Amino acid sequence: MVSGTIFQCRRNSWPPEEYVSRSTLQLLDYDSAAPPQQAWRRRLNSHANILKEFSVTFMEAIKMVRLGIRLWSYIREEASHGRKAPIDPFTKERTKPSASQGVPLGGMGSGSISRGFRGEFRHWQIIPGICEASPVMANQFSIFISRDGGNKSYASVLAPGQHEGLGKSSDRGISSWGWNLSGQHSSYHALFPRAWTIYDGEPDPDLKVSCRQISPFIPHNYRDSSLPAAVFVYTLVNTGRERAKVRLLFTWANSIGGLSHLSGDHVNEPFIGKDGISGVLLHHKTAKDHPPVTFAIAASETQNLNVTVLPCFGLSEGNYVTAKDVWTKMTQDGQFDRENFNAGRSMPSSPGETLCAAVSASTWVEPHGKSTVAFGVAWSSPEIKFLKGSSYYRRYTKYYGTSERAAEELVHYALTNYKQWEEEIEKWQTPILKDDRLPEWYKFTLFNELYFLVAGGTVWIDSPLPAATSRNNPHRSRKNENYRKGSFFDHKNRTYLGTADVASENLGKGNALEDEGAISPKGIQRSYPVLESRNENDDVGRFLYLEGVEYIMWCTYDVHFYASFALLHLFPKIELSIQREFAKAVFSEDSRKVRFLAEGNWGIRKVRGAVPHDLGTHDPWNEMNAYNIHDTSKWKDLNPKFVLQVYRDFAATGDMSFGVDVWPSVRAAMEYMEQFDRDNDALIENDGFPDQTYDTWTVHGVSAYCGCLWLAALQAAAAMAFQLGDKEFAEKCKAKFLKAKDVFEAQLWTGAYFYYDSGSSSNSKSIQADQLAGQWYTASSGLPNIFDDYKIRSALQKIFDFNVMKVRGGRMGAVNGMHPNGKVDDTCMQSREIWTGVTYAAASTMILAGMEEQAFITAEGIFIAGWSEEGYGYWFQTPEAWTTDGHFRSLIYMRPLAIWGMQWALSAPRAILEAPKINIMDRINIPPSSSGPSRHDTAGVSKAKCLGSSILNCAC
Repeated sequence: MVSGTIFQCRRNSWPPEEYVSRSTLQLLDYDSAAPPQQAWRRRLNSHANILKEFSVTFMEAIKMVRLGIRLWSYIREEASHGRKAPIDPFTKERTKPSASQGVPLGGMGSGSISRGFRGEFRHWQIIPGICEASPVMANQFSIFISRDGGNKSYASVLAPGQHEGLGKSSDRGISSWGWNLSGQHSSYHALFPRAWTIYDGEPDPDLKVSCRQISPFIPHNYRDSSLPAAVFVYTLVNTGRERAKVRLLFTWANSIGGLSHLSGDHVNEPFIGKDGISGVLLHHKTAKDHPPVTFAIAASETQNLNVTVLPCFGLSEGNYVTAKDVWTKMTQDGQFDRENFNAGRSMPSSPGETLCAAVSASTWVEPHGKSTVAFGVAWSSPEIKFLKGSSYYRRYTKYYGTSERAAEELVHYALTNYKQWEEEIEKWQTPILKDDRLPEWYKFTLFNELYFLVAGGTVWIDSPLPAATSRNNPHRSRKNENYRKGSFFDHKNRTYLGTADVASENLGKGNALEDEGAISPKGIQRSYPVLESRNENDDVGRFLYLEGVEYIMWCTYDVHFYASFALLHLFPKIELSIQREFAKAVFSEDSRKVRFLAEGNWGIRKVRGAVPHDLGTHDPWNEMNAYNIHDTSKWKDLNPKFVLQVYRDFAATGDMSFGVDVWPSVRAAMEYMEQFDRDNDALIENDGFPDQTYDTWTVHGVSAYCGCLWLAALQAAAAMAFQLGDKEFAEKCKAKFLKAKDVFEAQLWTGAYFYYDSGSSSNSKSIQADQLAGQWYTASSGLPNIFDDYKIRSALQKIFDFNVMKVRGGRMGAVNGMHPNGKVDDTCMQSREIWTGVTYAAASTMILAGMEEQAFITAEGIFIAGWSEEGYGYWFQTPEAWTTDGHFRSLIYMRPLAIWGMQWALSAPRAILEAPKINIMDRINIPPSSSGPSRHDTAGVSKAKCLGSSILNCAC
């Protein structure tokens, strides 16, 4: 745990007083309108510089030329079938990435829209796996102000400067609007899932304006956190002597990003809802047979607030009112005609024509008075359709159904419940924000890195049933009674069936997916049980999130190893559901042939016993391993990572039914790895190619990374076997651990750190930042350290001194590889990179080893390079990696969620804290009379709980 005196860093990194005048902050100290003390901040006139992407060196290009040719051919082949390859380094975005991101809108898994810190709505991911980065510039807030006496008036779009994509002011489109905001006296404050934009006297010097953006990302709230909605609350404070008439305008294009607004057949429709909530529905017809999307923009009318709408306007001369007409109308009248609510559905738009809508809200603000205006936006795209697979209903449809009008109900719920959302968000965040032991930068970076769970591409479905099946069922059954099969471990007879050829025959003759009415693709064999939560309250549907917006693979498992601390900390039921998915997958096999692009050889897509690299791209859950650079069935880190994650989650949640259900897969995953022990020394060896998450960094023989993961997995498997009553396997893992540990240390320990590997290559003696990944999980799970304390601290200090401090004085994070002579290991692209998530993981390990000061200096390098004003501009798009000169690779990436591993280390749950204080490897001696539980034996489960309790409370 953190001591109270270790931090000597700046206490108030970015006090709000540096961005907003003290008097304005005092005036806005009302209805949560003032920005928090701890937040990420930018002035609106800050320059959004273009980001620089990495490039390979000449020697790296030579080494990868064959891979490049094969990858190019594969990408073209996929494109011929109308599909996007999961990895495509050759196709660049239409717009260059810039340092302009901000807090995204909405909850998880229903599509996302990001909003830049200067006000642009950008990075649209409504359709799974498709990200449209360009902003839709018609989507804006604008303000119109007049005062009694008529001698002062102001009108401006609430976004600074002349934005990209705007034409001449004489045009009929949005370039004709008043882009009058300089941004010099306006600032943005981000603390995910909320953001504040403060207009401190812009455009009216006597009007202070706060716009508060709120989305329903609420830990442990599995209902509201799935909702595709957000609220913008404007607080207006009049410091002038005259009464001010303020009209706010919210405009929205019928678009899902990119050029979708030009595709035609889009329809707008005004509505008057209950509780004074009125607005416009924008029905969007998607291209390429994707499911349709409906947006709702609305405002909440009160006694002192008048709401009007304009259902349709265009951006050029045509059948609709033009954008210039909208601006003229608002400048002259300050509102639209009430008759517009009776307009009904518009005619469908023509191809090439942009259809927009507007909602205005007007109110009087008395001298020295305050007023509040709330706008909401929601979108409903109830069905997800994958290119090669089934369609599914999103999670929120469980509560709002599948009607296109669900968006109206969603925006109503958002506008009437956002205060409750804020109360829950503040209750969650306040203890961390008020913890004086923690540096300021860490607090807001911790929360802001969670942006990825919304904007990184997430899918959250309601039911395991495909939409086509449940659509034919008028009752929309939430559970499939045939969805469970049986366990692969017969506890009663002490018989393990998981890897036997007869497992399918004995336990699951039918395919679980076939039982649901889906047909398995040819070549797939699934003899695994489909694991489902016992308690209906634990039914959280199924959850997917991308490795990154450039690496389009769902739930990439070697990366989830780092990111999963965030889900376990905040949404543990989702984390357990993901582990159940991979537990099922261990027993599956997909014998269809795949060409692996790095070597050019052929193999089968998914091998039984191997943990998959990912859950797929175009047919997730059914066609796994979209990654085809290497044959990941031969990777050495995936299976140990599965065992370590399962044990950590089992220990943290105390969910005995989860442990019993997934145990057969844990045992199978461990037994699968035995083939990689070539010399029968109980330690696995790497095979001379990049057979782990560092997939360009070759490994020979015993490696620090995979070997340490293997040792940790042996210990975790032994501990779990002990708690579930599998004596034979516990003893087997114990014996292997004790033998393998000696071999590992003999081959790799240098006296100060562990060699990269036991080979004789130029980088075998390198210092790897991630060499103690297994120890990280061991300590995070409450198990005894793998190595002696002095070896752990020595290795971490070596990493700190070399990988961290020898790169720009510790201001960039930890470089992956460093030679003992203090030069960066440039063996390959990845050895010379700084991986943001790995840096957070190393910092987490340091905290667990009692090296808190080094930990926060290490992690602060990621903040300085990625999030600070002096950095490279990677906020809300933290990449997988950057080079020592700041060039990025793969923006908006999963692994940086590993910062929550640091918070886990700082605040482990009670179950972890009460884990055994003794070396479990020397204490596994189970009486012969002990027997473990079967899945359907409640008495057995109770006995297992007692066994688990006895070890968790052991303090010998």
